[in-house]
Amino acid sequence: MTSVTGSSERKKRATIWEVAELAGVSHQTVSRYLRDSNGLKPATRQRVRQAVEELNYRPNLVARSMRTRRSNRIAVVLPELTNFVPAPVLKGASAAAHEAGYITDVVGLAGGETRRAEGVQSLLETHQAEGVLSFVPLADMSGWSDGAGRPVVVVGEYDDNMHSRGALAAGEPAEHIIRHLAALGHRRFLHVAGSQEWASARNRRTVYVETVTRLGLESYGVVDGDWSVRSGYEAARDLPVNSGVTAVLAANDYVAMGVIRGFQDRGLKVPRDVSVFGWDNEQFTEYFSPTISTVHLDREALGRRAMQSLLGRIGGQPAPEPRRSTPFHLVPRGSSGPAPR
Repeated sequence: MTSVTGSSERKKRATIWEVAELAGVSHQTVSRYLRDSNGLKPATRQRVRQAVEELNYRPNLVARSMRTRRSNRIAVVLPELTNFVPAPVLKGASAAAHEAGYITDVVGLAGGETRRAEGVQSLLETHQAEGVLSFVPLADMSGWSDGAGRPVVVVGEYDDNMHSRGALAAGEPAEHIIRHLAALGHRRFLHVAGSQEWASARNRRTVYVETVTRLGLESYGVVDGDWSVRSGYEAARDLPVNSGVTAVLAANDYVAMGVIRGFQDRGLKVPRDVSVFGWDNEQFTEYFSPTISTVHLDREALGRRAMQSLLGRIGGQPAPEPRRSTPFHLVPRGSSGPAPR
């Protein structure tokens, strides 16, 4: 009869020394890899990575914090009581932190920029975090450090209401959409905008108008929407038969869905009679009929890049050069095609 002894026969947790032995390096090199692998030679980095994966090694962060009196935690700051959680951005930031041996805590801080700044200082002064990454504004804290190597990096991609700003609000993709549609023969456009309370909506609208003018194309106009399916539907429903519009740039994918349905209810075919382009690459765009052409913004890459900037400062490295372009690409699908002849 086979007995089960439980935890006594469980495989022991791999140690940093076992990883070092398997990789043929010192344990200091493994520790350096876990903190920041960029300083290692590619061949060394590859050997350590393979050893870590083969042994399923996970740093014992609790033991490390007891030994070094450091928390090995990074606080990611958002406004308190927000209904919107930027999951892809947080996923990218958390992944970068985990790879460097840190745990992330998402912290909601009440009040405006000044009160949030006070809350951040408290987190650092009480040693609850080794650094702070804030995706919302903090008063006078960009580049701030508490003097003990615990830095603060303010990315500020969202305002107090979690409205996009910064790189996430850039209107640059609108130019690429218009150029793409113009290459398909479209000459007369309509833009169904988002709420003008959002910087992202204002930027998309501005770039749309400037691009149409610069390329010598025509704009039937801009309809003020509110990011909703309904606003897209009503824009398509109310568009005059003789408008001459053959392509619509929608503020987001929900608006695009409403535009498509509005045209369909009028007996128009998308994209045979009119092309529609959305924005955000929401999951449903792959399953709607027709599938919706859209813009994919790599929010995970933005979160990862922001966290890497903070990790660099924690490690005493110079801040990387800011990336000036938005990580995006167009995703043409079934709702866009050549202009009707």
